[in-house]
Amino acid sequence: MNQRKAILWAAALGAIIGAAAVRPDVRHITARIPALARDPVMRTYQGFFYAAIAGWMIFSLYWEIAARNAAPAKTSESNGSRAVHVTMSNLAALLVIAPIRGLGRLWPAFIPVMAAGLAVEAVGLALALWARHHLGRNWSGEISVKVDHELIRSGPYRWLRHPIYTGLLTMYVGSTLVTGERLAVIGVAVAVFAYWRKIRLEEANLKTAFGADYAAYEQTTWALVPGVF
Repeated sequence: MNQRKAILWAAALGAIIGAAAVRPDVRHITARIPALARDPVMRTYQGFFYAAIAGWMIFSLYWEIAARNAAPAKTSESNGSRAVHVTMSNLAALLVIAPIRGLGRLWPAFIPVMAAGLAVEAVGLALALWARHHLGRNWSGEISVKVDHELIRSGPYRWLRHPIYTGLLTMYVGSTLVTGERLAVIGVAVAVFAYWRKIRLEEANLKTAFGADYAAYEQTTWALVPGVF
């Protein structure tokens, strides 16, 4: 099972368990006041949550299909290094998506905030898919150098060296706004660390593969966020 499929299953499992048991304060409220169970606003809260899950499922499905056209790897990172990243990214996804109230909520379920979260997640999804399209056969889940590997500079790669990671982290932040859970903030922190680690390893690998070309590319681009990092 590859990383994206593992994330999809982990998120889906967390969603099912959470929706049945603890979904954000709505079940607690409606259990006390049955009339609210018929309130369309209350039902909307859960609608936002499932819409956030759908965004991750779209991402995972596209990744699964696109991965079939990836070029074979010439060299790649160790299984241990890969396992570290997969473990951290799956943990981050569970903390962000699974509706677990281990540390309570950051704020009450509030439709404008949840709507903003979905919009942020959608922007992240669009960026990740756009970048994946331009990366083409050069994409790999693990850190590797492909056969006939090319240094891509088109699409979002004109400005960012790792736009897929930018898109993913944006999706994590958007989902956190939707769920509103404190655990989700920890999940975002785990994701940031996981991708910071991967960027360091990946850039060292690309410098070895492309030498001066990659060094020049670094001088004209940002890693994740223009003007920041």
